[in-house]
Amino acid sequence: MSFSTTWRRLPRTLRIVLTRLPMVVPQMLGVIFVTFMLVRLLPGDPALLMLGNMATPESIANLREQLGLDGSLWQQFVHYLGGVLQGDLGVSLFTSNPVAVDLMERAPATLELIFYAMILTILIAVAVAVLAVVRPGGIADYISRFYGMAAGAIPDFWVGLLLIFFLFSTLGIAAAPFGRIDPMVSPPPAVTGFYTFDAVIAGDFAALKSAAGRLLLPVLTLTIVNAGALMKMTKTTFAEIWRSDFIRHQRASGLSQTRIVRNALRNSLPPVITLVGFLIGFLLGAAVLVETIFSWGGLGQYAVQAVTYSDYPALQGFVLVAAVFILVVYLIVDILYELADPRIQV
Repeated sequence: MSFSTTWRRLPRTLRIVLTRLPMVVPQMLGVIFVTFMLVRLLPGDPALLMLGNMATPESIANLREQLGLDGSLWQQFVHYLGGVLQGDLGVSLFTSNPVAVDLMERAPATLELIFYAMILTILIAVAVAVLAVVRPGGIADYISRFYGMAAGAIPDFWVGLLLIFFLFSTLGIAAAPFGRIDPMVSPPPAVTGFYTFDAVIAGDFAALKSAAGRLLLPVLTLTIVNAGALMKMTKTTFAEIWRSDFIRHQRASGLSQTRIVRNALRNSLPPVITLVGFLIGFLLGAAVLVETIFSWGGLGQYAVQAVTYSDYPALQGFVLVAAVFILVVYLIVDILYELADPRIQV
């Protein structure tokens, strides 16, 4: 049996995965190299920052040797790459903990924030876009036009501060914008790392209420900033499908409006899926500012601290984890895109 025959007999999803996976390795090596070099261009000497301005040149030189910063860039890169391949991302100069441990502790906070923000973004954007096309001239149509023009110009930190002012300070209907859970409430036992999920698993509804309340403002901030782009893309794509011949044929055949909308939306999925994948990666970057505003304690706030203190290992670890996350998301997007469009042959 020839290789091509065996290949064609594999499930389509498996063929897509096997086609995309080999591209991940060179991408990761490129990310590691570029990140390492760019981080070394940051101003500031970590040894001097750790010892203070009164440190002697000898003590600074000794600390640089201990941190592995005394060799050439290529020597430092080879040493760092060897550690990464063994799962060692180094030790944070700020927290004195292994970077891998810090990232594992903080990653669930960021992922929980992105998870709920993405769900709310998709629900709002798709619903408004579909209603705007199906009922032109209606409220949803006017909202989509105004919001579509304004969304791209709204900075996330400004939205976050406005929500804090109106919903927390003025109206008092939102929880305090400090951390993931109320200080008087014990976090649920860690299972997934998502406080809301873990609280449900533990049956701790006090923790669930507190965690959900603390999620409200940062999730709304990310949703308001990012839903506009997805809404415009969905509206444009859905409108083209809605005016197509096969939709007219379905109307003439007497299909219900609900079924026609569902069929049109399914045919609009490929470009929408692509943009959703892009937004998930963008949300990871946007979380840097949002987490700082809301004292969230996730990867974004960790990255800000790493830049502030010229913490090379921590910053490199954050960028590496972010790159892996984005590459995995794009791999999933590729799979979903090709599954949604059967015309693509693998």
